Formats: sequence, C-alpha cells, structure tokens
Amino acid sequence: MRLLIVGTLKGQLTTATKIAMDKGATVTHAEDNEQALRVLRGGKGADLVLADVGLDIRDLVMRLEAEHIHVPIVACGISNDARAAVAAIHAGAKEYIPLPPDPELIAAVLAAVANDSRDLIYRDEIMARVIKLAQQVATSHASVLITGESGTGKEVMARYVHARSSRARQPFISINCAAIPEHLLESELFGHEKGAFTGAVARRIGKFEEASGGTLLLDEISEMDVRLQAKLLRAIQERVIDRVGGGKPVPVDLRIIATSNRNLTDAVREGRFREDLLFRLNVVNLKIPPLRERPADVLELAQHFARKYAEANGVPVRPLGAQARAVLIANRWPGNVRELENTLHRAVLMAQGDEIGPEAILSPDGDRLDLAKSSPAVAHATMAAEQVTRALVGRTVADVERDLILETLKHCLGNRTHAANILGISIRTMRNKLNEYSDSGLPIPPPGSGEVRGAA
Repeated sequence: MRLLIVGTLKGQLTTATKIAMDKGATVTHAEDNEQALRVLRGGKGADLVLADVGLDIRDLVMRLEAEHIHVPIVACGISNDARAAVAAIHAGAKEYIPLPPDPELIAAVLAAVANDSRDLIYRDEIMARVIKLAQQVATSHASVLITGESGTGKEVMARYVHARSSRARQPFISINCAAIPEHLLESELFGHEKGAFTGAVARRIGKFEEASGGTLLLDEISEMDVRLQAKLLRAIQERVIDRVGGGKPVPVDLRIIATSNRNLTDAVREGRFREDLLFRLNVVNLKIPPLRERPADVLELAQHFARKYAEANGVPVRPLGAQARAVLIANRWPGNVRELENTLHRAVLMAQGDEIGPEAILSPDGDRLDLAKSSPAVAHATMAAEQVTRALVGRTVADVERDLILETLKHCLGNRTHAANILGISIRTMRNKLNEYSDSGLPIPPPGSGEVRGAA
C-alpha cells in the first residue's frame, strides 16, 4: 500500500503518517499540489493520496485527470471544518477524514483502497486445483497468463500470486489495456518525455518503471493493438523500455502477469495477437473456471459477501435461508463472482426478518431472481415449492412430495413432460406417482388443463 500525503496541517498529518506506517503502508510526503504531481510523475506512484483540505483539491483532481494519472484522493482537515469538507467532496475527493486522525478510520480507508477484503474465497475442488498451481508458480519469476470469463476474479488471482512471491513487498501495479485509448496506452506503459506530444507538460514515468522490482498486471491484454504488442514483446524479452520521445533505453526489473477473457489462441489465428508474445506471456496459464462450474464456491462466496456488506452497511448479519441458498445454486451467474457479489449486496439491504430469504435475492431490475428469467409455469412451480416448504413441520416426506408434484402439474396445465422437467424427475416416475395418487382417490390435473379429474 503506497500512500502519498500532501500538506502539513500543523503536525496532524504526521500522526496520520505514523498510523499508516504502523498498518504497513509506504508513505511519501509532498508539501503542495505541484510537488505531489512531481512525485506521481517520477515513478514512486501512489495507491491513495491523503490531501490537506486547505489545498486546492479541485486543481489537484483536474491536473491528475489531464495527465491521465488515476489515483483516489481523500481529503482531511480539522473536524469542525464542515464547509471545506463538503467542498472537497464536490471537487472530486472520494472521502473526508476529520483530524486528529482516528487510527481505526485510517486503517479502514487503507484497507478499502488496498482491497484487503478481496480474499480468495473458495471451496470447490476445481478451484482448489487452480489455487494449488498458483501457489506453486508464485515463488518463481515466470510470466503468468490468467484466463477466464469476465467477473471470475482474474485480478484477485493476480494479487494472490504477487502476495506469495519474492516481490510481495514491492509494488503491484495494474493497468487495464481495454480502458485506455490506444494512442495513450503506450505512454501509460512506457512513460514519456516532456514535449513528446501535445499535453506532455513534464517527464512522466510509465507503469513499467513504476512496477520495477515488483509485479505489473496487464489486464485484458487481448485488447492491446498489435503494433504496441511488438514494443511490449521487446520490453519483456530485453527488460528495457523506451519512453515516448526518449532516446535512451531504460532498464526495468519486474514480473509480468497478464489476464484475458478471450481465447488468445483464436486471436493469434485471426491476426489480432502476436504468437511470439503469447509464448512469452503464457509460461504458466491459470485458467479460472466460471462460477457455474464451481457450485461449491457459490454458497461460500455468498456467505462471505453477506457478512461483508452487512458490516459495511451497519445492518445485522443474517444467515442465508434454505430457499435463498437454493435460488443462488440454481442461477447460472453469467457475470460470475462480480454478479454474485452485487446480488448479495442488494440482498443484505433488502432482507427482513432473521434470515435472507428468496424475496431478497433480486436482479438489478428489482425482480426476484428465481422468477425473473422463468416462464410463467416455472414461476408458479417455484412459488408452489415455497408454499409447500413453509409448511414442512409435522409432515412426512411423501406428503411434501405429493403436494409439490400436484401443484407443479397444476401450474403446468397438466403437461406431464414439462412438470417432470421442472421437478428434475423422469416422465416415467411422474406417471407412476400420478397413478399412485389417482388410485388413492386424489384428483389429478388432466393434460392441457388446470382443472382436475379423478384419474391420470
């Protein structure tokens, strides 16, 4: 965690510095905005800027944006300076911390920025095999390619590898190759000299130099232009980079981790990705399976997120009810862990009672997840299953099974095949059960109707 503190505030920031360092942060000081920019351009970098609210926060935010330096700013000042605090937030500060500093508050801000809560949570055997391979390669210096669908946790895995490497105490620098315009990506990666292009007001150290000694994550590398891939290949092979507008190679020492949600072999075949670069990056491939292939991870992650967001929002920690767990397991999670996390955040806010029920498991549109993507018959069957489940106490398994089958069949308008598919049983089992119920005198919904008759 790299913290840049800007300003003095009569020694109050010195106390904040000591607290941050006690929490493991590396701290750099700057007296004003200009010096802060020189620090950030110079390659020391920062994961967070803690700025005196008395400085021109808006000027600092705008100058960072103009130079494409992405770092969150937290303003701080004396506790009764409410007007300045509001102005700082409006100017672009992410948060305001009153001084004298509270150690727990400083720790919470540092933890949030450092993503300390983004642990690798897993239980499924298929994920355990990926973790074991990650642990084996972490201590090496080999380049690693992490692949998987969007939202599976590729960046979390990259941080996991870095944290277990010999470079763990050195910087972990991440750059999203898909989020930066093509004409700016080269400068972001390799830096530039003053006057190299319009807007290059000073020398700027790029991500390669900033990460020197540590790890550089090239996120979504498949989106990088082929022409820039050639320069990247040279940097990886020769461990030197050329700043844009510079005439002198700069040596770098770092580990490369790349991620992609695309099939890079297909990209090579289509001419969109260099084969020699793929060979350099893909020394070890950590392929993260989608969440739908890791069913045991779904509930483990869901329980983790339920606790996390209950604590973050100051609401009671509620367990996941049986029906809510069934809904989570049944969903295919096209957005993977990211989608599951957002869903549980909503569930924590919407839940009532002693546990999180299926009525709190909602889609982004506010529809119940167990009903939103289902046909009317499936939706009715789901509701029927809930109604039956609520009345389980004091009843036999045979009674519950009978009511569930008959209610599902009724809402499928007597369609045996459809009802059997919903219930996960064979059509033969369905017919045998219906004959059994009919023989005992129970009315059975006929095919093609929601009404009932005396025999199947």
